[in-house]
Amino acid sequence: MSTFSFTIDATDVNSLKNTSGQAAFEAVADRGLQRASTHRVLTANFGDGYEQRVLDGINTKNDVFNISFNNREATDINLIAAFFDSKSGKNFNFTVTDSFNSGNLSNTTMKVVCDSYNIVYNRENFHSLTCSLRRVYEP
Repeated sequence: MSTFSFTIDATDVNSLKNTSGQAAFEAVADRGLQRASTHRVLTANFGDGYEQRVLDGINTKNDVFNISFNNREATDINLIAAFFDSKSGKNFNFTVTDSFNSGNLSNTTMKVVCDSYNIVYNRENFHSLTCSLRRVYEP
C-alpha cells in the first residue's frame, strides 16, 4: 500500500496543543497528490544547433509535492497548520512510496519544507488544507 505522510511527534503535538499526554499524529495525504520533478541542468548552446548538457551540482533533482487534506476535523487541520507554522524555514520528514526494492515498491523518506498552505473552512467542524512541500537536501 502506498504511503504519502508525515508524522508530528508527541512532543510537538503536546507543545502545539498546549497539553500533555497526547500521542504522535500521522498526517496522511489524500489520494491524488501531485509531484512535480525537474532536474537542474547547465546547457551550453552553440550557433549551429549543437548543445552540451551537464547536471548542475550534486543533488540535481528538484521535487515539489502538492498535497491536500480534505474534509478533516477542524482540530486535525489546525494541528497540521500549526505544525507547518512551527516548521517555518525548517525541514521535516515526508514519506513517499516511490522507489523499487527487489522489484517491489518501497518507501523513501525525504526532507521537505512547507512553502505555503491554504485552509478552506468547509463547515464549522470540518476544514480542508492544501500545501506545497519542497524537497531539500539537508542533514
